Amino acid sequence: MPRITDARVIVTCPGRNFVTLKIETDAGVHGVGDATLNGRELAVAAYLSEHVVPCLIGRDAHRIEDIWQFLYKGAYWRRGPVTMSAIAAVDMALWDIKGKIAGLPVYQLLGGASREAVMVYGHANGVGIDDTIAAARGYIDQGYKAVRLQCGVPGMAGTYGVSKRRDRYEPADSDLPTETIWSTEKYLRIVPPLFAAAREALGPDVHLLHDVHHRLTPIEAARLAKDLEPYRPFWIEDATPAENQDGFRLIRQHSTTPLAVGEVFNAIWDAKTLIENQLIDYIRATVTHAGGLTHLRRIAALADLYQVRTGCHGATDLSPVAMAAALHFDLSVPNFGIQEYMAQTDETDRVFPHAYRFEAGQMHPGEAPGLGVDIDEAQAATYPYKRAYLPVARLEDGTLWSW
Repeated sequence: MPRITDARVIVTCPGRNFVTLKIETDAGVHGVGDATLNGRELAVAAYLSEHVVPCLIGRDAHRIEDIWQFLYKGAYWRRGPVTMSAIAAVDMALWDIKGKIAGLPVYQLLGGASREAVMVYGHANGVGIDDTIAAARGYIDQGYKAVRLQCGVPGMAGTYGVSKRRDRYEPADSDLPTETIWSTEKYLRIVPPLFAAAREALGPDVHLLHDVHHRLTPIEAARLAKDLEPYRPFWIEDATPAENQDGFRLIRQHSTTPLAVGEVFNAIWDAKTLIENQLIDYIRATVTHAGGLTHLRRIAALADLYQVRTGCHGATDLSPVAMAAALHFDLSVPNFGIQEYMAQTDETDRVFPHAYRFEAGQMHPGEAPGLGVDIDEAQAATYPYKRAYLPVARLEDGTLWSW
């Protein structure tokens, strides 16, 4: 049995901050896991270094479930994004080690492939409707079958999801939080025309998605969902803050537009009511923030009982280690729906060499043993940590709002 001999935390910033855990064993095999928590990276790094790593040394690296339970139940103070991101990093690294020792890609250890590849969606955005549709055409030309649509809102200086660079979106861009202005009324006037124009221009076969980003009350979200029904959106995401889960019941009463939520979820308990009451159609929990492959598989298994499919968060606020792990998960689970995908910077790809690949709107994790991704520590050392916060939002009268 391979014993854990060392574990260390690597923080690097090749364009944005990433936290990586590297676990080494006496079998000469190492594994990597992603512990990135956007805007709170050093909190997880410290949790790992000071509280988790000392507990790992000497343990059997093959005992993934036992180690997961030890870190979860043993802490007493359970769940939360810092704890679960740390546990996820350990979990990913152990699956990576197990796959390398077995000589198999992780998806084979999870039961093998349930499909040939996984459908992903790209992020089309622009200052206005025409710009967004043009960006969507660019993704379709690359073979994408699904595109998220976000456009600027007239009368607002900036809008969530609309980036300075169309090929990637990184909102954590300031040493202290940037304050943005939000108007629900103006936003609700632009999204239905955006979808109407997109469906007319792009035809019926392209999947169209949209992220509300927790900005609406339940009745406002219900109005938007109802307005978008004629354009058959694949989903609207985070239509209202999920703390009040009954809010999704109200949306359901008014619309058949599919609902997705969960990128900020940390545990199966966050999703339990929404899944069991069939108040959502897609669960977007991430492999990093929801406790790794071990726990994300539990969430997917519960969702499968209620015909809820997966749609994992996959923006550039997670490292290529998380993307690799998500793709192994996606390929294996029976109730896969779709995977978010944003291309990383060239610098990030050099720091994290990987086997996963994109082709014709789909991705595959590759056949390399383990996760098929690693960290080049020499490259990582050339990109020191740089503090960066996510923005905050205020209404036009100054009231702080959900960003």
